[in-house]
Amino acid sequence: MQQSKKIIYFFALVKCLIPFLLIYPAFELHRDEYLYLADAAHLSWGYIEMPPLLALMGAISRWMGNGFYPVYFWDGLLGGLTVIVVGNIVLQFKGSITAVYIACISFLFSVFLRMHILFQPNILDVFFWTLSAYIIILWIDTNHKKYLYFLGISFGLGILSKYTIAFFIAAFLIGVLLTDKRKWLLNIHFYMAMLLALLIASPNIYWQYSHNLPVLHHMQLLKDRQLQYLSRVQFMKDQLTITLPCFFIWILGVLFLFFSKEGRKHILIGWIYVFVILLLLWQHGKNYYAASIYPVLMAVGAVYFERLLQQIKSAGVKRTLQLGVTLIIIGLGSFFLPLMIPFKSAPDMAKLFIGMHLGNSAILTWEDGKVHPLPQDYADMQGWREMTEKTAKAYHSLPDSIRKDLVIFGNNYGEAGALNFYGKQYQLPEVIGDDASFAFWIPDSLSKKHLLLVDFKPRKKNDFVFSHFHSLEILDSVTNPYARENGVKIMLYGQGDDSLTIASKIAIKELKQQYNLH
Repeated sequence: MQQSKKIIYFFALVKCLIPFLLIYPAFELHRDEYLYLADAAHLSWGYIEMPPLLALMGAISRWMGNGFYPVYFWDGLLGGLTVIVVGNIVLQFKGSITAVYIACISFLFSVFLRMHILFQPNILDVFFWTLSAYIIILWIDTNHKKYLYFLGISFGLGILSKYTIAFFIAAFLIGVLLTDKRKWLLNIHFYMAMLLALLIASPNIYWQYSHNLPVLHHMQLLKDRQLQYLSRVQFMKDQLTITLPCFFIWILGVLFLFFSKEGRKHILIGWIYVFVILLLLWQHGKNYYAASIYPVLMAVGAVYFERLLQQIKSAGVKRTLQLGVTLIIIGLGSFFLPLMIPFKSAPDMAKLFIGMHLGNSAILTWEDGKVHPLPQDYADMQGWREMTEKTAKAYHSLPDSIRKDLVIFGNNYGEAGALNFYGKQYQLPEVIGDDASFAFWIPDSLSKKHLLLVDFKPRKKNDFVFSHFHSLEILDSVTNPYARENGVKIMLYGQGDDSLTIASKIAIKELKQQYNLH
């Protein structure tokens, strides 16, 4: 047992250090991370794009220095904690050293290698799904009501982390009905535990209600623009590819839960997996929405693999199978490492993808349908400092009379978020925007006569607000060929007329009315 725990903590430490050691320094934060750090500067019980827990963590990062490493801290910490939970699931199933290290390397070399280099709600989602599964296993093993209350706490914090845990909770409730745990539906403690979850999540639930349920607005936009076009067949294929180095381990876990006499005791975990997948298929969920269910299956699958090894009499065959599985997981994981972590410069990563013959693959195809040198996520980690430097240069080159009567506007949340993230060191004023949660913080009207717009192209001449400016000058642009923001322009709109304030007030009021911000 002690040796197994040492292995667990070793892999947890490795997981903690990955963001600090493997991300190439020239890569910056991801566009989404700039948004979440902007949320952290405006702490609230909710946001358009997410619940509040990640923003609270972001606020701590800002207090720690607002650099890259305070942000990476959370990626490493949540990844390491999840490894510890995975390892303890193995121990709860009485798995020994072999099962522990197979489970840990499976987790390390799958899609979670990618997830845990990004400060996004996914890192919390993975942790609370895995923790909830562990608590359910403890509940099954002990039949003790205290684990229901622990589960309620995990569910509540999970809701404050990312709303996709609703799929796990729904699958759990359906699974309870299908197993002998249904007897707990007659026990007051079951309902008190679920009530505890709602109580913990209630500030965010109230925030959603008082702001006209922006989560529904956000989900409808997501469904209209993306989800309805996703293929259910592709979704199922992707469940293998996102866990490719170790997909056979979690499949063993599913087989163990449904078809092994020992595993059927915990069949509730199997039903949760089945119904998570079915619910996501029904809702056209993205492939990674289901990723958080796989750590527990990896742990269970590693235990089953060890059980199968124990049935083999030949010590040589056992060692060969252990070594073979280890080499497959680590070998495939290492081969796909360039797709998980940008560990070289952008030009070198682009050359590496060409060498891997991925030049025309879906991996390098962005939302615009075109093939690019880098995956879209990597391109979303390029060009932000250049954009800020050039915006600052343009801003400080203006006469004092213009700067005093000027506002800087970032067209999307990445631009506005990055400009605010880097802005202080370049003496920029606070940048506003109207995308995502920036809609909450935008002033009620534009009272300035000049505006510095950061966007790909000028607004149309008949734009309701921008038509009230009478001059336009393009001052600079981003020229990083590997950045998704390549070509973004810094444009000076000047000489706003007397109707600008009224027009902007009307437009901003309509924007805020969507979220009950009158």
